[in-house]
Amino acid sequence: LSSSKGRPSTRSAGSGSTVSGVEPSKSLASEDGCARRILSSLARVAYRRPADKMTVDTLMDFYRQGSAGTTGSGAFDRGIESALQFILASPEFLVRFETDPPNLAPNTAYRLDDLALASRLSFFLWSSLPDDQLLTLASQGKLKEPAVLEQQVKRMLGDARSKALVTNFAEQWLHLRNLKNSVPDLEAFPDFDDNLRQSMKDETSLFFDSIVREDRSVVDLLNADYTFVNERLARHYGIPNVYGSQFRRVTLGNEARRGLLGHASVLTVTSYPNRTSPVERGKWVLTNLLGVPPQPPPPNIPPLQDTSTDGRVLSLRERMEQHRANPVCAGCHKVMDPIGFALENFDGIGRWRNTEDGARIDTSGTLFNGGNVDGVVGLRQNLVAQPEIFVSVITEKMLTYALGRGLEYYDMPAVRNIVRDGRSRDFRFSSIVLGIVRSTPFQMKEAK
Repeated sequence: LSSSKGRPSTRSAGSGSTVSGVEPSKSLASEDGCARRILSSLARVAYRRPADKMTVDTLMDFYRQGSAGTTGSGAFDRGIESALQFILASPEFLVRFETDPPNLAPNTAYRLDDLALASRLSFFLWSSLPDDQLLTLASQGKLKEPAVLEQQVKRMLGDARSKALVTNFAEQWLHLRNLKNSVPDLEAFPDFDDNLRQSMKDETSLFFDSIVREDRSVVDLLNADYTFVNERLARHYGIPNVYGSQFRRVTLGNEARRGLLGHASVLTVTSYPNRTSPVERGKWVLTNLLGVPPQPPPPNIPPLQDTSTDGRVLSLRERMEQHRANPVCAGCHKVMDPIGFALENFDGIGRWRNTEDGARIDTSGTLFNGGNVDGVVGLRQNLVAQPEIFVSVITEKMLTYALGRGLEYYDMPAVRNIVRDGRSRDFRFSSIVLGIVRSTPFQMKEAK
């Protein structure tokens, strides 16, 4: 805050004199008026609502306490600082309250007012406070108007602050935050280092951000023919003619790299330190792309045997057969393993390979829906053949993120409506976000 704009100087020119032509009593009144305007504006933003007289009066009390005992030009600054400290420590700033209307019976559903809707919207898309335009529309009662709401959603998605949606939602959904805890064995993967780790994460963040910025179909997350690489990651992928540390967009000639299933970030967080994990990869796809997470494993599962009864070293696929032969484990592994094996051409840090320990890798299998696959391309084709499944999952994940709570059975009709309506717009990202913002779970709440 500037302490010299919009208020007179308070330096004394001697006993009984005026300052800048203003009598001392008038100077004090002018400073109080300036402080009131500043604190009213701060409270409006911090509390996400117009500042009423009681709110501003409380802040002015802190302003006067802070400025008391300080002389000269520093008094005004100390007063504003004191009031600002109160604002920043206030529960209304630190916690997002949605107060139920008075005299409403418990469990009664009601529509959020415009100010609460503005806060939900800004924290959903920006992970931050509503800006002046959003607050003004909400204060005028115009935000809930369908055309105004749509215009604001599109404006906010186009704003640089929507990067928070990538940083927070995408990283949670795709488990990218786990990448910092992935520690590949340097004997197995001597080329892995922190620069490569960061490049992996940046690729996926830039890729998701491009879907948002260009308002592409969310299905492109699975099958887009482009990605973002720098020299380090391009060398890791075998993409030629990319130099320097800056990321650039490249068209993928290799179908295997298309979409999230070809991203080294995803492939690394779903691997063990010294090898791939078809189980973890299958579980990741089932949970995050298909919305059917497997049950937790039963206790006391014996470790896999590395050799056969005659002493022969078993391949990973042969070792996994031990689980599928166990009736207790078979149900889940018959669903997870074919998905994971379809991704086995990618090693534990996402590099392409055709063999393992000198033997050709077998990526064939039968999916839970009866579809036959042989590798990542076939797996992806199966996923995009029924796009509504994936779109439903990302809608559920995003609605959960927007509401800050898990979804219940009564939320599912809204999810189905969003997916149905999004189909006519090719499942573009904005259509999913707009569907969420217009939905009953987002716009309404149940009284406590």
